[in-house]
Amino acid sequence: MAKLKALKTTEVVKRLSELEGWTLSREALRCQFRFETFKKAIQFVNKVADMAEAADHHPDIDIRFSLVKLALSTHDAKGITEKDFALAKAIDRRSVSRKSV
Repeated sequence: MAKLKALKTTEVVKRLSELEGWTLSREALRCQFRFETFKKAIQFVNKVADMAEAADHHPDIDIRFSLVKLALSTHDAKGITEKDFALAKAIDRRSVSRKSV
């Protein structure tokens, strides 16, 4: 498998408009999602986990009751890659509730 290359910061900033509610912070794409209940938050996390496994690309996930924070970066590439944007877009298609970080 070809090694992924990190995108330049200017490219990442430019492409953020492709995503809904995601920001660039601390060298990662970040977004937070708020749900009505803890159970709904966990159901969302489980969907994200399934997508991450299928993509072989795993976000950092922080769960605080009904608030889920995701951070995407490609550690091997030491930055944000196409893989991060692809997973963020897939998550956008599955999410209902969000508030950007």
